[in-house]
Amino acid sequence: MCCENSIWCFSFDRKMVSCHRIIISVSLVFILLTKEGTSQLSEKLNVQNSCVSKTTCRECIQTKNCAWCLQPDFGDKPRCFQPSLTPFAGSCLEEWTWNPDNEQHMLWNRELTRAGSASGSASASGSYSESFSSSSSSSSSSSSSHSFGSSSGSSSAFGAGGQESIVQISPQRVGLKLRINEEHRLHMRYSQAEDYPVDLYYLMDLSKSMEDDKEKLSKLGDLLSDTMRNITKNFHLGFGSFVDKVLMPYVSTVPKNLREPCPSCAAPYGYHNVMALSTNTYRFSEEVRRAAVSGNLDAPEGGFDAIMQAVVCRDQIGWREQARRLLVFSTDAGFHYAGDGKLGGVVTPNDGKCHLDSHGMYTQSKYQDYPSISQVNLKVKQNAINVIFAVTSSQSKVYEKLSKHVEGSSSAILSDDSSNVVELVRDEYSKISSSVEMKDNATSAVKVTYFSSCLGNGPLVQTNKCDGLKVGDVVSFTAEIVVTSCPQNERDWNQIFQIYPVGINESLIVDLEMLCSCPCENPKHPQFEPNSDKCKTYGSYKCGICECDEFHFGPNCECSVTDIHSEVSMSRQCRPDNSSVIDCNGRGTCVCGICECEKRPHLDEVISGKFCECDNFSCDRHNGLLCSGPDHGTCSCGVCQCQPGWTGDACDCRATNETCKPPGGSGEICSGHGTCECGTCRCDVTDDGRFSGRYCEKCPTCAGRCHEFKDCVQCQMYKTGPLADSELCTKTCTKFVPIEVDVVAVDEEKDEHLCTFFDEDDCRFQFVYTDNMDDEKIDVRAQKNRECPPKVFVLGIVLGVIAAIVLIGLAVLLLWKLLTTIHDRREFARFEKERMMAKWDTGENPIYKQATSTFKNPTYAGK
Repeated sequence: MCCENSIWCFSFDRKMVSCHRIIISVSLVFILLTKEGTSQLSEKLNVQNSCVSKTTCRECIQTKNCAWCLQPDFGDKPRCFQPSLTPFAGSCLEEWTWNPDNEQHMLWNRELTRAGSASGSASASGSYSESFSSSSSSSSSSSSSHSFGSSSGSSSAFGAGGQESIVQISPQRVGLKLRINEEHRLHMRYSQAEDYPVDLYYLMDLSKSMEDDKEKLSKLGDLLSDTMRNITKNFHLGFGSFVDKVLMPYVSTVPKNLREPCPSCAAPYGYHNVMALSTNTYRFSEEVRRAAVSGNLDAPEGGFDAIMQAVVCRDQIGWREQARRLLVFSTDAGFHYAGDGKLGGVVTPNDGKCHLDSHGMYTQSKYQDYPSISQVNLKVKQNAINVIFAVTSSQSKVYEKLSKHVEGSSSAILSDDSSNVVELVRDEYSKISSSVEMKDNATSAVKVTYFSSCLGNGPLVQTNKCDGLKVGDVVSFTAEIVVTSCPQNERDWNQIFQIYPVGINESLIVDLEMLCSCPCENPKHPQFEPNSDKCKTYGSYKCGICECDEFHFGPNCECSVTDIHSEVSMSRQCRPDNSSVIDCNGRGTCVCGICECEKRPHLDEVISGKFCECDNFSCDRHNGLLCSGPDHGTCSCGVCQCQPGWTGDACDCRATNETCKPPGGSGEICSGHGTCECGTCRCDVTDDGRFSGRYCEKCPTCAGRCHEFKDCVQCQMYKTGPLADSELCTKTCTKFVPIEVDVVAVDEEKDEHLCTFFDEDDCRFQFVYTDNMDDEKIDVRAQKNRECPPKVFVLGIVLGVIAAIVLIGLAVLLLWKLLTTIHDRREFARFEKERMMAKWDTGENPIYKQATSTFKNPTYAGK
């Protein structure tokens, strides 16, 4: 009911709650919430709401999550608010709220070309701008720097005879309406079509060192063409050559050398388009064979001149609108770049335009400098060309680095005679075609971030490149588009930019409308009232507020400049200085040049000041208390005003130094070795040592005058040390005579200092001294006797140790001998016992017979 009868209703492409439900919800909230509780909640939410400082509808919707209220008679409440923080009744009704959402409209969305349906369709071409003239006429600005043909999708996407062109990216064109800093995700798909057309232009260095490479290439022309036709049936091949600028010091300008710089060499030249792209591979081989080598003086060549002309001279080279364009750059040397032309007197920068004559010769070689790397990269991007740097191994590192600065380029190592050129082109094309990298040419006000899971089904990851693709594989990308800021020029609020796969002459064109202003700010809007009575006829009524002329101000333009003192500038009425852009510091309302400060939810908290710059609640706190509590201080204009006896940012420090003076002392603050801060001593750290203690009275690491008195105490008391000579001691030590004491004790009340040393005899001695600054008298009490360690008889100790070792050794030997003797006797006794027990009793053994022996003496005759 309310939406139907209201002229302020707006249609949004989002799910909206019906008007009746809003009324019922608002009524229920009114019943559940008391008036007082709602008021307090509203005030708290307004404090948290970051939108309340925006004073115009334009500023409001340029702030994330903010909405503008157009409701008349809304009072002095902030019209810019955050809906999520104001969900209750009493805020702006929905039919009076302008809160646009991001919108997306699909303008052209043709299906991807499936495998097998792309053959022979490369002839389809046309002008994309013509086919979309009606849909893009409203866009006043285009940020496009990438040149594409009709393959992006259009009514001209059908070639001659109605044959459909190849589509590898979908959708082809979308319209977006985006708010500032609000992300929008745009989904797209990419698929490599089968038999996609390929244009390969072979750009060769024909200096003398490349002569054998040229001969080899002329023999490999047919093989190169056959290899590429195995990849795609629609293949065109072209050939160009280069040497260098015909100027000193690049080439010799001696007339004889200009005609023949080397034996059997042709005259030097900059760049020559020998053969435009064609299907005639026999002509390619013949042109390469007939091309004559030339010579130059310096090592680098004029390859950048050749690359620039081969890229930008699209008609002369024969680049097709819908094809993958490959530029094979073959050389065995380095390259000249922008600035090197000054050596030959060429100072005119390269203009990046085509300068080929009817014979295919580069005409500006002598007049324009070499292109820069960034110029080459720009033209390669604009013309969607993949450059393959086929260079010898000695130059591979240089061209690898160069390829990182040229979009869509790669580097590969060429054999010394170019015999591997076919394999090189095939492998590099396979790398290029099996990978897709998404890029865009959006302006700095638009940020595009890419996400994809590539060929997997896992979660999206932030990447703009997918590898390992085959013909027919479909890869999905999600582009997160964010408008980071509104350009100053309103014409740039409508832009056209492109999202494109690198090296492919197709793109997704985005017609972007930045939601930087409100429709009600447009003079043609029905709710725009110029010189409105609501604004006392001194201003325009738009979006629910008055925009006054330069002579009036105020909520209803009721205030006139003439009512303000003439010496006060209009721009400074409610602002402290010209650098401020917010009235009343964002904490009040400017009424006729006077700030009316906001009321805080807590009555004790007050905002004050001419520009509402002061308050009594934002001072420093200590232990959670503002200015340490009322007993210590009060908050005034953001600064604590301390009570007598207190100081510090939070009035947490006592304003007296008495607590820093040692009791019973001289009354010197921190004993003269520190500063009193907040009633506490902060001790000094000096070269002599570090002071410590409550009153900085201690210095454990300070040397004092101990070393000064050491030598005199030694010579006077113990007749030792460097002044042991009596005459030298008497002459040197005149300031004091030490007093002998048995035990040195320190009297802390007299500020005595204890000194302890060890002399050359390793004897310990102590003394104390007391400085008496009044009469310059020094009192020294020294230990009567030194504490020396007892003398050690080293020789006796050594001899004793030796004797002890000898005696111990003899004792061990005797003990060993004794033990072995006892052991042997025991073993012998055991043997004897066993032997005795082993004798047999002959009377008891029946088979025992006594041994008998018979001896005969042959010489005995029995006599």
